[in-house]
Amino acid sequence: MKAERIIPILRIFDYQKTKEFYVEWLGFEIVWEHYFDENTPVYMEVKRENMIFHLSEHHGDGTPGTRIAVWGEGVPEYHKELIDKKYKYNRPGLEKTFYGSVSFTVVDPFGNKITFEEEYNEAKHKDLKLYSHD
Repeated sequence: MKAERIIPILRIFDYQKTKEFYVEWLGFEIVWEHYFDENTPVYMEVKRENMIFHLSEHHGDGTPGTRIAVWGEGVPEYHKELIDKKYKYNRPGLEKTFYGSVSFTVVDPFGNKITFEEEYNEAKHKDLKLYSHD
């Protein structure tokens, strides 16, 4: 099998907090929303460039506290974009991991953790101010 797309489903509980975090801060757009009926939980798709997440208020569609890793390019630039927004609830540090990436982790209002990672390149990343665990 060759996977064409992997879309994580993250559990959410509050539509307004979801929009504040994923749309206003992380810069995703809402592609679609689905409700089975009036006054029922939302199931939605959000997208930023080629990152796609499904977000669900439905019981059983995920467990709060899920952790996912998103690998790509432009992680330091995306980190700066988010820090510059001065979001009240998240100010993640940029770090070099023990497994050779430059990364930062955000925690959504429902305890889900998303780590954005880029392969560390000494020439490209040598001047970054990186968080240290030492």
